[in-house]
Amino acid sequence: MSVTPIAPPSPQPPLTLSRLSVNQETVKQWSLPELAEGCAKEGIRAVGLWRAPVQEYGVERTARLMRDAGLTVTSLCRGGFFTDGEEAARARALDDNRAAVDEAAALGTDTLVLVSGGLPPGSRDLAGARERVADALAILGPYARERGVRLAIEPLHPMFAADRCVVSTLGQALDLAERFPASQVGVVVDTYHIWWDDRAPEQIARAGAGGRLFAFQLADWITPLPAGVLLGRGQLGDGSVDFRALRALVDAAGYRGRIEVEIFNEALWAREGGEVLRETARRFRTHA
Repeated sequence: MSVTPIAPPSPQPPLTLSRLSVNQETVKQWSLPELAEGCAKEGIRAVGLWRAPVQEYGVERTARLMRDAGLTVTSLCRGGFFTDGEEAARARALDDNRAAVDEAAALGTDTLVLVSGGLPPGSRDLAGARERVADALAILGPYARERGVRLAIEPLHPMFAADRCVVSTLGQALDLAERFPASQVGVVVDTYHIWWDDRAPEQIARAGAGGRLFAFQLADWITPLPAGVLLGRGQLGDGSVDFRALRALVDAAGYRGRIEVEIFNEALWAREGGEVLRETARRFRTHA
C-alpha cells in the first residue's frame, strides 16, 4: 500500500496569539494564579489544564479564576488508563474518568484528553489491551456527551506503548474512535508523538473528514532523549519537527481551533516562568 509523505510546507499565514493555547505543563513552575496572570499579561487567551493541579486548587475555584482572567480552557488532561487486567481496577478507572468528564464540564472545556494506558504487568497482548480501551469508550462516550464533553484519544509515540499508551498511531486512534459517534470520540494530533509517521498526513485528513480532529498540540523532538523520556519534549524550533508542514495538513483537514503548546522539560521548568512564556509565544509565531 502506498503512503503519502508529508509534502514541503506551502506558504502559511503567520500565526497570531489568538490561536495560541499554553498548556500549563509548559510552565509547570507556575501556580494556577500565576498562569492566569501571566497569560493575561502577555495577551494569551487560552490554556490547557491538568487534573492534579486543578484538583489541588479546586475545580470550581479554577473555573472562576480562568473566567475572571478572560481565559478559555481548551482541554483537560488527562483521562484514560483503561487497560488494567483486573475488572475491579477497570471499574475504578471508569469512575475516575467520569469524575474527569465532570471536571472538564465545570471548567468549560469540551475536550478531555485520553491517554489509553499501557500493557498490564506481565502481558504482551496489545490487541486485548486496545479492546479494553474500546470497552471503556463505549461506557464513557454517552456519559461525556450528556455533559457536553468530547473524548479525545491521544496516540503516544511507540516508546510509550508498554507502560503508558497502547495506542501509538493516529490510525490506531481513529480505528477506535470510529466505532463511536463523532460527537463523542475523536483524536488529538500531537506533533511530538506523530511527526515521524509517514501515514500521518492521510490520517490527519481522515480525522478531519470524519469530524474527529479535536485538538492540535505542539512540542519538538530533541535528541539525545533524557533518561526519563517523558520529559524529553523540546521547545519549538529546537528539534526535528516540521511544524509548518504539519499545521498545513491540520489546517487543510479543517481544524480551526486553538493550538496548544505542551512541553514537558525540566530545563524549561528551572527558568523563570514569564521568560518561558514569552519565549514560547515568540517560537509559536516563528515556527508554527
